[in-house]
Amino acid sequence: MSTKSKWVIDPTHTEIGFKIKHLMISNVKGSFDTFEANVLTTGDDFMTAEIDFFLDPSSISTGNADRDAHLKGPDFFDVENHKQITFIANTYENVDNDGSYELWGDLTIKGITKKIKLDVEFGGVVKDPWGNEKAGFTINGKINRKDWGLTWNAAMEAGGVVVSEDVYINCEVELMRSNEENS
Repeated sequence: MSTKSKWVIDPTHTEIGFKIKHLMISNVKGSFDTFEANVLTTGDDFMTAEIDFFLDPSSISTGNADRDAHLKGPDFFDVENHKQITFIANTYENVDNDGSYELWGDLTIKGITKKIKLDVEFGGVVKDPWGNEKAGFTINGKINRKDWGLTWNAAMEAGGVVVSEDVYINCEVELMRSNEENS
């Protein structure tokens, strides 16, 4: 039987971010500060990875307290009733045999689950100066927020809307091999 390797997110070297058009002329960026993942691989083969990712939507940060409060409320994430956003990976495709992959999985926001595709750039596996084995990934994607019931918006007098429907996901993820091994 193959040995499974357990990997955990290194939170000090990981960013879970997004950006969205505001007033249709500029991007507002944000991030989530509380997240975790359960990742199991066969050896170092991330094409075999079982990935369960969880984040706390109440940890959202856009640099503006009023906007963050609005995003936590019922118009958007409704954090009082929906404590987690999850992503469960289920399909991988090697795009170019040079570290680029497509990762498909189920994203759940506010109790609504939809399949999404994420583009993944695998940075490799190395040992850090303290002997920890690390793996790095850059992850990008695009979703339509309305697919998850995040429908609030306001029309502008000159035309257009305050917030676009498209949300661009951008993450820098560093995993660390755990000492726990599973058979």
